[in-house]
Amino acid sequence: MPLEIERRFLVSSPGWHSYAGFGKSLRQCYLVVSKTGIVVRVRISNGESAWLTLKAPAEGIARHEFEYSIPLRDAEDLWKLSQYRLVKKRYEFIFEGEPWIVDTFEGANYPLELAEIELTSEASALKVPDWCGSEVTRVGQFTNAALAQNPFSEWPEEERKNFFA
Repeated sequence: MPLEIERRFLVSSPGWHSYAGFGKSLRQCYLVVSKTGIVVRVRISNGESAWLTLKAPAEGIARHEFEYSIPLRDAEDLWKLSQYRLVKKRYEFIFEGEPWIVDTFEGANYPLELAEIELTSEASALKVPDWCGSEVTRVGQFTNAALAQNPFSEWPEEERKNFFA
C-alpha cells in the first residue's frame, strides 16, 4: 500500500519566499472525514486537473494514501455537493536539497501558512528551516480536513495565539 510520511510546521517568517516560484491554486473538498481518520478528498489544481484521494491511518505519522485522477467536471460537481471546503495556494521548491511545500491558505483559513516535507521514513534526519515555527505534525486540528471543517479564523483567538508563541 502506498504510504505518505510527512512532517508539518507552522510558517513563522517569509524566508521561504526566496526559494519559491509560482504557486498553484488548489481547491479541496472533503466527502468523508471519519472519526477513525479515514478521509476522502477531491482536489482541483488551477482549475485544470483534479484528483480523488483516499487516506487512512497507518503506523506513527504515516498514512495510507491512494490518489486517482478524475474528470474535472466530476470534481466541480463534487465541490458543489461538499459541505467542507478549503482554498489555498501551494508552493513547491527545493530547500537544502530537500523538496518542501508551503501552503498559504485563503478564505476562512487566512492567514495560516503551513510547511511540509515528505519523508521516506519517520526516522529520516531532517534539518528544519529557520522559517518554520512550531511542528504541528501530530496536531489534528491542522490537517486540511480539520481546517475545512473548523477554519483557523473561527478558532478562539487565545488558541490561535498559543501556536505562534
